[in-house]
Amino acid sequence: MSVGVAVLGSTGSIGSATLKVLARHPDRFHVAALTAFGQKELLEEQAATWQPAFVGLVSQAANRWGTGTECLVEAVSRPDVAIVVNGIVGAAGLEATLAALQAGKRVALANKETLVMAGELVQRAAGEGGGEIIPVDSEHSAIYQCLAGEQERTFSRIILTASGGPFHQWDAAKVSVATVNEALKHPTWRMGRKITVDSATLANKALEVIEAHFLFGVGYDQVTAVVHPQSIIHSFVEFVDGSVLAQLGFPNMELPILYALTYPERLADEGVTRFDPVSAGPLTFEPVREDVFPAFALGVQAGRTGGTAPAAFNAANEVAVAAFLDRRIPFGRIASVIGDVLAAQDVVAADDLETVREADAWAREQAARAAGS
Repeated sequence: MSVGVAVLGSTGSIGSATLKVLARHPDRFHVAALTAFGQKELLEEQAATWQPAFVGLVSQAANRWGTGTECLVEAVSRPDVAIVVNGIVGAAGLEATLAALQAGKRVALANKETLVMAGELVQRAAGEGGGEIIPVDSEHSAIYQCLAGEQERTFSRIILTASGGPFHQWDAAKVSVATVNEALKHPTWRMGRKITVDSATLANKALEVIEAHFLFGVGYDQVTAVVHPQSIIHSFVEFVDGSVLAQLGFPNMELPILYALTYPERLADEGVTRFDPVSAGPLTFEPVREDVFPAFALGVQAGRTGGTAPAAFNAANEVAVAAFLDRRIPFGRIASVIGDVLAAQDVVAADDLETVREADAWAREQAARAAGS
């Protein structure tokens, strides 16, 4: 019997890649539920192709479809869904992740904001409900693969790789006035607009540091990042004996998606581009320039602070990025908006969902003011 999959954010880059993977393995999986935020026409096409039992459109009413944010929880809670691919961008994916884990489902998680905002709550939901998280981010999938079969606590350090985005060789003055079009020209990955800007500011790498802290139970002193412009090595794991393992591959999200769907098995898939060391070319590494990309340091410090600080960082970043994409603030203001919000926050323990929601809402209001909205 094939496994039922719910694809949240099916019209986005992760959702579209997931459907390509599922299409190559019709005997193994079927689409039980699809949800999208607002691309109604594309969602209609996907629904006609896949004929899922449930379809949800968050942003507007639609005949015979679930609507509003409630449709996300409804999709993951269905008994015919065993795996949830959460490809939603931003804080909107949190409650669906919690519901899926509490219902004992596997969550193939591309929505890193879930763990950033409420890592303790997510861990608690998985423990109580019996669900599991398999990361889809290429970096965390790489770490997961490097740790497969290893004894617990035998690794000493995680090194996340960052492409550096389009500005990794620009000076600070030029970066500060970068345009929207320039920020969206990622050199190696094809992603949605928000995450592409996050890659350009390196806020995305800070989010991934926090995600690694919760996923792998490591202290922040055990997680570092290095700029690797070719995006061939997706992360390193150093072990206590000094050995280092890395996972390599051409930039393609279909491979980590496939791994998350089939773990602990590996399923043959001819649709994934095979690796060729010669065509990969020379591999280079550079330090993260925190003076040029201050959003990275702000995010890591929010993770170290803990409590509601990561939720505030995530919310402020979402608002600041939206303001930049709307051309209301310059690129260089994104980090300063985040910094203003974090400096004004009274951090409390993130013990329950309501506290996290309040921190998120407060940070969004403060960020909107700082951005002049």
